[in-house]
Amino acid sequence: MSRAKWKGPFVSYDLLQECRTTKSEIYTDSRESTVVPVLVGLTLNVHNGKGFSKVKITEAMIGHKLGEFSPTRKRFSFKKKKT
Repeated sequence: MSRAKWKGPFVSYDLLQECRTTKSEIYTDSRESTVVPVLVGLTLNVHNGKGFSKVKITEAMIGHKLGEFSPTRKRFSFKKKKT
């Protein structure tokens, strides 16, 4: 189910306050926050469960969640054998 239109998009209050005061990189754990036009042009460090990954917000990301741009799983690769 999606969020009701009359409520508007969810954006963490702490994230909005920090983006208005800080112009440098912002660290956030709020993966469920929706990207809004106020965030365009900022660099956010989004927590992926272990560390932070940098996400540069562009206009194409508006309406998506921050967690979509910070992968939580590493790519699998087989170990190479020494010969």
